Amino acid sequence: MLIPYREPGVEEDALPWDYQRITAAVRQAAGPVMAREVGEVVGVDISVKAELEPLRSKLIKLVDRGWLRKLPDGRFTTRL
Repeated sequence: MLIPYREPGVEEDALPWDYQRITAAVRQAAGPVMAREVGEVVGVDISVKAELEPLRSKLIKLVDRGWLRKLPDGRFTTRL
């Protein structure tokens, strides 16, 4: 499995490098962030929707696997 589920004993370094960059960008933010803000940090051209959607997909995958949390307003944050 490329993106492992977050569970005891599985560290962030088990994630592929691009996913590690995404989680680091969310963690370093002052609060919950939108995909666009994460894209600015990791170097995605946020003015092109076709560039932003793959990043949003990666964020959702990290949410599904327990690495991040998606708030009802669509912003992302680290798990508590």
